[in-house]
Amino acid sequence: GPAIPVGVDVQVESLDSISEVDMDFTMTLYLRHYWKDERLSFPSTTNKSMTFDGRLVKKIWVPDVFFVHSKRSFIHDTTTDNIMLRVFPDGHVLYSMRITVTAMCNMDFSHFPLDSQTCSLELESCTLYLLLYWKNGNESLKTDEKISLSQFLIQKFHTTSRLAFYSSTGWYNRLYINFTLRRHIFFFLLQTYFPATLMVMLSWVSFWIDHRAVPARVSLGITTVLTMSTIITGVNASMPRVSYIKAVDIYLWVRFVFVFLSVLEYAAVNYLTTVQERKERKLQDKFPCTCGIPHSKTMMLDGNYSESDANSLAGYTRNQMVPEEEKQEKMVVHLAMSNESHSSRKRSLKGHVGLRIIQNSHAIDKYSRLIFPGTYIFFNLIYWSVFS
Repeated sequence: GPAIPVGVDVQVESLDSISEVDMDFTMTLYLRHYWKDERLSFPSTTNKSMTFDGRLVKKIWVPDVFFVHSKRSFIHDTTTDNIMLRVFPDGHVLYSMRITVTAMCNMDFSHFPLDSQTCSLELESCTLYLLLYWKNGNESLKTDEKISLSQFLIQKFHTTSRLAFYSSTGWYNRLYINFTLRRHIFFFLLQTYFPATLMVMLSWVSFWIDHRAVPARVSLGITTVLTMSTIITGVNASMPRVSYIKAVDIYLWVRFVFVFLSVLEYAAVNYLTTVQERKERKLQDKFPCTCGIPHSKTMMLDGNYSESDANSLAGYTRNQMVPEEEKQEKMVVHLAMSNESHSSRKRSLKGHVGLRIIQNSHAIDKYSRLIFPGTYIFFNLIYWSVFS
């Protein structure tokens, strides 16, 4: 004979869990079937139905409906089998059972954790002689208003149906219970995004630390790099090993690059400082402290000197007839000018080279204080506009 029409409606009691690692979900529901079997009709003056438990189900025909892509499922049996069979006088039958089923859900994590997932629970019959349909269309699916998940917001439940084709056996009616989930972002903001951002900002503190404080800047850089590595490892440990890049991977690895560049920035500062100090030492070696006057001939102008010392030091000889008082004044002026000229050249050289060292060692830090935060803000604007 013709295919037997079997109406279906579902009441979802709870959505127990969503597993990203296993890519599945667990749902507890009441599954109800409606069909007509004239062999079960009976005369009744009151037109009241009769209700039976699961023992009668084993003795009559019931639809052979199963869950497609089901991993595990069971009918609750506490304190007895959670099955009800209601038969009406005209032969219409209501068959209801309470089931918990774990089914596969193909998830796309390219926008994780700013993602939405759509999962489906699929019902199908093993035989071609069964015509499954939703008894009341979209009204055939009822949900408990108290259903909630810790990491997801349930946005929508709806039903669909279409034909499924098997090359060996033919076409079958398949019913779908579809639900859309939106992931709560606040958990990941606290556990992933804020700590990663904090590590980036902490690495920028080194831009304000003196470049000569090597232990402070090196230890700060190593600590932030290791912390970022720990955050990345912790996030990926709770995720399936997918072959594509997730949104959180982009975010964390960009922050890791920021932290690592902060370490390289100090390496550049330290290297340039070392090079400039080496150049300064070479320049100092080219300018001796006595500025051409032999060290053995120098003396302090404290007013106590001999005539021989004065003649030999200033290049004056006894052939040059200069009064004693004038000779003393000229020698004092000559030596004073020589010392002042030498010290001024020395200070000028040191000041010029020292200024260059300061500028070279701190110019990168100065620019980094602007470039790093500016680039970071620009990246965040692009990231949140694309993935949210």
